[in-house]
Amino acid sequence: MVRFLILFLVIQAVLFGAQLTPWGQEYFVIPWTNGLAHFCAQLVALFDSNAEAVGKILRSTSNGFAVSIEAGCNGVEATLVLIAAILAFPSTLKQKLWGLGLGFVAVQGLNVVRIISLFYLGQWNMTAFEWAHLYIWQALIMLDVLIVWLIWVRRINRAAHRDDPPSSDGGVAPQAA
Repeated sequence: MVRFLILFLVIQAVLFGAQLTPWGQEYFVIPWTNGLAHFCAQLVALFDSNAEAVGKILRSTSNGFAVSIEAGCNGVEATLVLIAAILAFPSTLKQKLWGLGLGFVAVQGLNVVRIISLFYLGQWNMTAFEWAHLYIWQALIMLDVLIVWLIWVRRINRAAHRDDPPSSDGGVAPQAA
């Protein structure tokens, strides 16, 4: 457990440090954030033609309301926490890749829901927008990371227990609860 915690913190420090560098911002964070805004605008456009994206901004062409997707709102930090947790946990490369792929989709999928919901919530009521933005969605995104990681850990532990060989006395090998 201590090994996991230390490795988790070191990986997080490296990943967060890398994304804060000018190179990380220019070649990863800014393009990701702009792409996220455009993806959200395309999703919204399926049922509302009054949405457009300009850079990192998702804007309504009908009333001018806009949300700017800033650091902390683009899902990058939450994804980095999940990446660090999965990489630090003892498992096979296949299990890590599976966790990273599904985890990325889960975190970013919820983040898209977050951005679009805030886009409409802000057009309806700014007080509700601020409250949801600062309190509800921040907690839900990090809770999503925790839940995805816990589900992943549980599944890889179940797989490990299925693969346990029988004990030498002919019985079943003891398993941790």
